[in-house]
Amino acid sequence: MARVTFYFDGFNFYYGLKKKSSVDASWKRFYWIDFIRLCEQFLGPDQTIEKVKYFSAAPLNAGKQSRQSALFKANVLLNPDKFEIIRGKYYKKTQTCKHCGNVFQVPEEKRTDVNISVNLIGDCLLDNTDILVIITADSDIVPPIEFIIKNFPEKKIRIYFPPQVSSFDLQNISPKKPIYLENNKSRFLNSVMPDIVFNSDKTDSATIPTEWK
Repeated sequence: MARVTFYFDGFNFYYGLKKKSSVDASWKRFYWIDFIRLCEQFLGPDQTIEKVKYFSAAPLNAGKQSRQSALFKANVLLNPDKFEIIRGKYYKKTQTCKHCGNVFQVPEEKRTDVNISVNLIGDCLLDNTDILVIITADSDIVPPIEFIIKNFPEKKIRIYFPPQVSSFDLQNISPKKPIYLENNKSRFLNSVMPDIVFNSDKTDSATIPTEWK
């Protein structure tokens, strides 16, 4: 069986999903998603999931952080050996308005691109996987992909674009035609978790945030 690892650019994926739900409200239910179940539906008969790696950072806003934590906990409870969270960090960045001159702060996510790049190349070096599926529309991931194509030709790379976003650069470098996730609504529907998720022995649980119902 070919080992498949999925690499989610969490910021890119979530805001693509959020953008899609702003034009089609039915997509909001997919905030509460079982990532392993979603990825399994893209496997071929001779493939198996090695790992799903989700790269993100804890939002500075307490409400957003709580909702993200509930989503992560639910996925860990369901798939503790397959689902892995790799964290970056949010920082407050000072900006000045070009029109009025007011100074304000905005959150900026750091480390995620580097974390994804390190894991892509590291998993090839350590022979942890055979197929690398990268879910992003961020062209900053082009350099590690180019490195893998050149130095690990036996490894297969696939690009999946989050809903509502894409990248010309990634499309051009992708060895095969990218998958557009917004064209796979049925797979998302099959991956929605129950409102309350339990671990295997029902000693712990996670509940869908009220705002996502």
